[in-house]
Amino acid sequence: MSGVFWVALGGAIGSAARHGVNVGSARFLGEGFPWGTFIVNIAGSFLMGLIMAFLAKKMADHENARLFLTVGVLGGFTTFSAFSLDVFNLVQRGENSTAAVYVLASVVVSIAAVFAGFWVLRVLA
Repeated sequence: MSGVFWVALGGAIGSAARHGVNVGSARFLGEGFPWGTFIVNIAGSFLMGLIMAFLAKKMADHENARLFLTVGVLGGFTTFSAFSLDVFNLVQRGENSTAAVYVLASVVVSIAAVFAGFWVLRVLA
């Protein structure tokens, strides 16, 4: 099957999961901070580390699996366009300090999560 099919299928799954996290985080953590986007960026970065380490180690020649999981599922699940809009909205509300903390924490913790994902899989596999 075409790579586009696998990306589209994964994207639908990832987008639905993202919506679930957004709804759940707003319900349980409140709407004053963009928790949904923060959570999916961190979780998605960690999962990206796990998936890429696994694919490199066990399934290097499975391009459709990579497209489905990384470009599709995680691409639909984690979107920095939503992150950018959240920052814009915080700034528009005059919450510049919160916006700065959100940007710094999102970037630093997401990068650390990719390293953690690789590390976890290497230690456990």
